[in-house]
Amino acid sequence: MSAPIQLQIPTARTVLPLAVSLLAASLLTAAPAAASEQIADQYPQSVLYQKPVEVIPHVWSAIGATAPPTYENSGHNNNLSFLVTGAGVIVINAGACAQLAEALHEEIRQITDEPVRLVINENGQGHAMLGNSYWAGQQVPILAQSYAAAEFEAHGGDILARMQDYNRDKAEGTDLQGPTETFEDEKVIEMGRFRVEVKNLGPAHAPGDIVVWLPEQSLVISGDMAFHERLLPIFEDTDTAAWLDSWEGFEALEATYVIPGHGHPTNMDQVRRYTKDYLVHLRGEIRTLIDAGGSLKEAYYVDQAAFAHLDTFEQLATRNAGRVFEQMEWE
Repeated sequence: MSAPIQLQIPTARTVLPLAVSLLAASLLTAAPAAASEQIADQYPQSVLYQKPVEVIPHVWSAIGATAPPTYENSGHNNNLSFLVTGAGVIVINAGACAQLAEALHEEIRQITDEPVRLVINENGQGHAMLGNSYWAGQQVPILAQSYAAAEFEAHGGDILARMQDYNRDKAEGTDLQGPTETFEDEKVIEMGRFRVEVKNLGPAHAPGDIVVWLPEQSLVISGDMAFHERLLPIFEDTDTAAWLDSWEGFEALEATYVIPGHGHPTNMDQVRRYTKDYLVHLRGEIRTLIDAGGSLKEAYYVDQAAFAHLDTFEQLATRNAGRVFEQMEWE
């Protein structure tokens, strides 16, 4: 493994070395790193979209495509991260299928002899939980927030069917497997060199969203609390007002490093710009429209041009506007 590149990032905290110059660029620039929606598979010898990289010492992430899940990316369109603690490995996100989970495990074995001791699901979505069946087969405990577990239990069959539809033969070996342990607000794990605080900060993108906070490293694995290279999706059950409330707890962490749910590692300024600021902007546009007596049909055309450069904008922008309009009509 190549030596880490030393970077200086303005912060009141001690700055740790980053391992890959591409990740460093995304931390330092004012705009997102090069979008990967149109970039071909970066690791063709594996079902993983990209090979894991060491973000800071002992913290690794396999960065997924910032695009919808497809056969070509094997459903690896989110970040699959892991911590090499010195007393075992903690994996964050099981992956969208058993084959992705197994491929990630193969990469972990190339990096360390430490066994995987825990898997954490960032929410109840397929790319967080469908790989659980592989990890359960390895006798690894699986942790999730209780709402995420309930979401997967209620809708797991549909989630699995959608994955099987796009992943075809790559779906083989994937079975429904929920978490083996749940928590409500916080679960603290002391393992080796890490103190790991798994937090549910409140409603955000999907039921049971969590963040993994490493206070000694000032790094947060944000899951879908925070986006920056792709437009965030707003689901029918996404409460955008509550997401903004939950964001205050996220900001309070004052993280130096952010590994988001999708896209390259970055900093708080970037995720604030493309998560909080986007939600505030969209809700403001919709509020102005509603106050003027506007309709749902008009909502689809509110101004979102400042975010048009983000991946998945074409797929999500009008849908997001319509859903926010339907929510805010009743606020």
